[in-house]
Amino acid sequence: MNAAPAVSFDHLFRLTDDIGLFEHALGSVPRREHGYCVDDVARGLVVLAREPSPGLDLVRLFELYLDFVLAAQAADGTVRNRRDSDGRWMDDPGLGDCWGRALWGLGTAAATGPTRRLRARARDGFLASAGGRSPWPRAMTFAALGAGEVLLAHPNDEPARALLTAAVAMIGPVGADPGWPWPEPTLRYANGAVPEALILAGMCLPDKALLADGLRLLAWLLQVETRGGSLSLTPVAGRQPGADRGPAFDQQPIEAAAIADACARAHAATGRRRWLAGLGRARGWFLGDNDGATPLLNPDTGGCYDGLERAGRNLNQGAESALALLSTAQHARRLLAATP
Repeated sequence: MNAAPAVSFDHLFRLTDDIGLFEHALGSVPRREHGYCVDDVARGLVVLAREPSPGLDLVRLFELYLDFVLAAQAADGTVRNRRDSDGRWMDDPGLGDCWGRALWGLGTAAATGPTRRLRARARDGFLASAGGRSPWPRAMTFAALGAGEVLLAHPNDEPARALLTAAVAMIGPVGADPGWPWPEPTLRYANGAVPEALILAGMCLPDKALLADGLRLLAWLLQVETRGGSLSLTPVAGRQPGADRGPAFDQQPIEAAAIADACARAHAATGRRRWLAGLGRARGWFLGDNDGATPLLNPDTGGCYDGLERAGRNLNQGAESALALLSTAQHARRLLAATP
């Protein structure tokens, strides 16, 4: 296997100021005029909460991101997403993906954050938004990931259990058609989060049938998104039933990271090495084992290029991509270091 990418937070610090994490970059330079978004800062919380034995600099970064997500919450638990570089919120609060990702970040931070005080603050924030129910399945999927993390740490947490149960119902049943068991009419974005949410629900509720459904869906997704032994990810435009299995572009780092998350979760649920192979493909995608034979990791900056294109790669290195690389590298360091 290719060597695991190093877990370097240098580029994350480069993209962060005293308010939050800048969404976009021109090359490796933050584009301050585009401001920040909860979608990315919440992902940052997840990554920082997973880091073992973080130093003081990472604990301070964790607290900054936690402050940002908590400030995005309205009194009724809905969440704003966009903030300008002067700190002004630019949109109305709602129950879209940013709400779901906020719950994912807050739930993970509440379960595994670096200090008791910060875990307690994150738990209060999680409870403030956990009573909401989004009409959008992907938002509920992200929320399920946070609820599951809370339940892994606190199995009797009723708000988290109710949210996870509602998210499973929103995701919908896994289909019987082996050619398209996906619970949506098309593969869209962050697809690995869907089977991960079902696997996590199967672990936490607990429900053996849900766990089996999540594992079956992940196995199918890996089959659909593998070509010649390498990941061939669903492109930005999505993938529909019957689509050509040839390479399609643009491919985004968030897709590889979602696969890595789901495979790590499946391994935690089953202990089976087959899921480490899927994680290895996700790691390899960043290192050039992909449809373009093009590395997405920038070893000079510690960042990640924003997309795999037909003629190369998007040379910008924004927050979403940096966090996708970091998340996958964390799983690889933990689970693949001893894999021959």
